[in-house]
Amino acid sequence: MSDHDFVSGGKPIGIERGEGPYLYTAEDTAYIDAGASFACTPLGHSHPAVVDAVQDQVGDLMFVDSSYPVQSREDAYASFVASTPDGLDQAWFCNSGTEANEAALKFARSATGESKIVAATRSFHGRTMGALAATWKDKYKKPYEPLAGDVAFVPYGDSEELAAAVDDETAAVILEPIQGEGGINVPPAGYLETARELTDDAGAALVFDEVQTGMGRTGSMWACQNAGVTPDILTTAKGLGNGLPVGAIAVGDWIADGAASHNATFSGGPVVTAAVHATVSTLVEEEWPAHAAEMGEYLTTELEAAIGDEVREIRGEGLLIGIELKRGANRAARDLAMNEQVLALPAGRTVLRLLPPLVIGEDDADQLVDALTAVVASDS
Repeated sequence: MSDHDFVSGGKPIGIERGEGPYLYTAEDTAYIDAGASFACTPLGHSHPAVVDAVQDQVGDLMFVDSSYPVQSREDAYASFVASTPDGLDQAWFCNSGTEANEAALKFARSATGESKIVAATRSFHGRTMGALAATWKDKYKKPYEPLAGDVAFVPYGDSEELAAAVDDETAAVILEPIQGEGGINVPPAGYLETARELTDDAGAALVFDEVQTGMGRTGSMWACQNAGVTPDILTTAKGLGNGLPVGAIAVGDWIADGAASHNATFSGGPVVTAAVHATVSTLVEEEWPAHAAEMGEYLTTELEAAIGDEVREIRGEGLLIGIELKRGANRAARDLAMNEQVLALPAGRTVLRLLPPLVIGEDDADQLVDALTAVVASDS
C-alpha cells in the first residue's frame, strides 16, 4: 500500500487535466466531475479568471505573512465580506474548512464566556480535535478519544430537542444549513429560524457551517440566505478558492469584539487570496448562484422523471443533490465512474451525492441523468 492509499484511498483513474465541469485522463478520456472534487471547483476546473489571478500573483509575490498589508488579501476580504449576509462584517482567512470550524468554536467560547456546544446528529464539521468533537459519526472520532468535552448532540431538524438542549451555559449551536456528509439532509421549514431565536434568547452564538453549502451551490451565495437567517458566525472553505486550499470565517461585531487571540502562519497568503477574490467576484458578477438554482431545478426534475420510482428519494437545493438509493452508494459511484465516465460521491451508506460545478449546462445535466438511469436500471 502506498502512502497515498494509507492517507486517503486511491482511485484507479489517473487525472491529467481539467476544464470546466470535466476532468481528463492522460488518454484524453473525459469524465464529468459531478462532485466538483468535493465541491471545491464551483467555477469548474482551471477557470480562466482564477488561473490568471493566481499566475499574476505568483509572479509578483508568492508569500508574506498576514501582518503585512497585501492588495490581494484586501481585495479578497472585501469581496468575501460583501458576499456574506448583512451583519457579518469581519472576516479571517485560514487553510481549510476544519480550521474555520475550529476557529468558530474558539471564538464562540471566548465571546460568550461559556463552553457548551450544541451540534446535530449526522453532522460533519472536520477532523481536528475541536471540530471532530462536534462531528457525529463514531468512525471519525473513536480512534482519537477523548476529544474536547462539553458537546451535546440533538437530532438534526428537531426544533423541540434543540430547544431542550440550548440553555444559559451554551456557547454555540453549530449546524449545517443542509447536511452534506450526513446524507444531503434538508431541515424542515422553520428549523433554522428556531435555532436563531433560541441562540438569541440564550446569548449564544449561532454558527452555520457552509463549507459545502456555500459559494452559490444552493441557488443563493449562502444556503442560510434561502431561509432568511443570518448566523453570528459563518464558516466556509472548499469552493472558496476554486481548488486552492483556503477557508474563511465571517463574524458579527459582537463575536469579533469578544474573541481572544487566534491566527495561523499561512492565513490569507497572497496567492490563495488572489484565487478567493477571482472566485467570489466571478460567482457574484456572473450570477452563477442563480444559474445553480435553475440547473438544480432542471436536473432534479429530469431525475425525478427518469428514476424517481426506482430510488427512495431525491432531495436537496440547487446543485446540492442527494439521491437515496435502494443499494449501496459506494457501488453506484464506482459503476458511474467505471461504466459511464461520471465522477460522483457517496454521502453515507445509501445516498449518492451530486455536487457538479455551477457552470454545468443542460447538456451536462442530461449526461448525468442518462448515466444515473443506466446505473439504477442495471441494478433493478
